[in-house]
Amino acid sequence: MAVLDVRFYSEALQVSTAMTVILPQRPRTQIGLGSPGGPASAPSGPAGDPPVLYLLHGLGDDESVWLRYTTIERCATQRGLAVVMPRGGRSFYQDEVHGAPYWAFLSQELPEIVHGFFHVSTRREDTFVAGLSMGGYGAMRWALTEPGRFAAAASLSGALDLAARAGAAPSPAPGDEGVPAAGDPDAAFLAFAPDVRDRVFGGRFEPGGDNDLIALLAGADGPGLPALWVSCGRRDALLAHSQRFVEAARAAGADPHAEYPDGTHEWGLWEAQIHRVVDWLPLR
Repeated sequence: MAVLDVRFYSEALQVSTAMTVILPQRPRTQIGLGSPGGPASAPSGPAGDPPVLYLLHGLGDDESVWLRYTTIERCATQRGLAVVMPRGGRSFYQDEVHGAPYWAFLSQELPEIVHGFFHVSTRREDTFVAGLSMGGYGAMRWALTEPGRFAAAASLSGALDLAARAGAAPSPAPGDEGVPAAGDPDAAFLAFAPDVRDRVFGGRFEPGGDNDLIALLAGADGPGLPALWVSCGRRDALLAHSQRFVEAARAAGADPHAEYPDGTHEWGLWEAQIHRVVDWLPLR
């Protein structure tokens, strides 16, 4: 595999930005990186333009975090999968009310730049998106908004019901499943950081718009959506978000894969889950 730290100029953001990119290689002599179950020296993936996974980071992280805290490189190597990890700041991948147009950057400009720089597949059946926490929200919004672009989308511990998170809809009472009791450090995830609330959403998230995932699902053609994966730790304060998203997806006629392993909002869980997600992707 090749791992690239790509610095480039974004016309949408009007600033230089970055992405970390993993590109497949087909070595015949490298030891220990063959396909699972195959010989250690087997070529790692199909010939031709490889499938691509857009992998989004969470709030407070950057384009390097997946590579630093997980074994995504080895996982992608074994599947012949290209992985694009862009910088999203603290934007929730939105066009910020008082900031930069990160949604335009992600959904319009980034794929054009990726396909201009790299030989990766442009086919829907070879294109996937996933993310954790804030990135889980961004991944699902992109997949629901452009279902013709992706074959599959995954959220790991995603903030998937922003109307409830921002106080525009009632939240479960403390002690309900998925909501920590008073004093639990994960309770901080139940409220936006003030800078995100004010800069990104202009002080309040308005439900029912094109960035409300539950509203998008209500108007979606469920069978026409990409395959959906939703996972969240059972002791994560965002568990109820994933559960409400899964319920809304099923009501729309989709058939999401949902799993809720034991765990909280932390990298040990996401390391295990990203391997499961990549194994689940419908790779050719």
